[in-house]
Amino acid sequence: MNGRVLIVAGSDSGGGAGIQADIKTVTALGAFAMTAITALTAQNTLGVHAIHAVPTDFVAEQMRVVLEDIGADAIKIGMLGNAGTIEAVADALTLYAPDIPIILDPVMVAKGGAALLEDAAGGALVSRLLPMASLLTPNIPEAEALAARSIADVDDMEATGRALIEAGAKAVLMKGGHMVGDELTDLLIHDGRIEIFSSRRQATAHTHGTGCTLASACAAGIAQGLDMIEAVTRAREYVQEAIRTAPGFGGGHGPLNHGHTVVG
Repeated sequence: MNGRVLIVAGSDSGGGAGIQADIKTVTALGAFAMTAITALTAQNTLGVHAIHAVPTDFVAEQMRVVLEDIGADAIKIGMLGNAGTIEAVADALTLYAPDIPIILDPVMVAKGGAALLEDAAGGALVSRLLPMASLLTPNIPEAEALAARSIADVDDMEATGRALIEAGAKAVLMKGGHMVGDELTDLLIHDGRIEIFSSRRQATAHTHGTGCTLASACAAGIAQGLDMIEAVTRAREYVQEAIRTAPGFGGGHGPLNHGHTVVG
């Protein structure tokens, strides 16, 4: 098993997103997953029904003991929930992981619309964690909130991505899934260049956890020594196939087929 990924994120009791999706993704791509759980959620394909935050000192302790013993080749950060957790995670990264690549998925709203980050925590995310990010993976609403600007087209996606680079992120993968149209376009902005990724939108409701899954797939690739373009390319292909072969569970936004690389 090649590549160690520490995942700092919330738990999804429905298994489609969060820590559960992250572990499945990292494992399916041949890397080793470790976790620091930031919150427990009671959720299913119909939505998030309750959230229980993990004490911030315990979040940091999970990170410390894993990093001091096992170590990590990449760290994926997902749901954090509040400013206190953001501060604790940032402090732990500074102390225990100053040179490890960080893949930051700025989780703010669940697929069903539930808020997963307190409104007051956005500033802490931008000031503390965004400058640490080797790769930031926002969707359109998240990018608009982080950069305080609106996005109507691909040009706006590029301009907003560049603004997030200026704010400190080393690379930004702007995800275009919220844009209208049958063609889905993502932009990777890094090293002063822009890579454009396009794919056909799949007509399905079973897309719960796509953001978590994509970010974790990128983290696995980076942990395994792939360069940024290779990691993003493989991650997008993995997610597209996971959507295409989704099992169709639940009455709402169903989970992906994370195990498609393992069982044909």
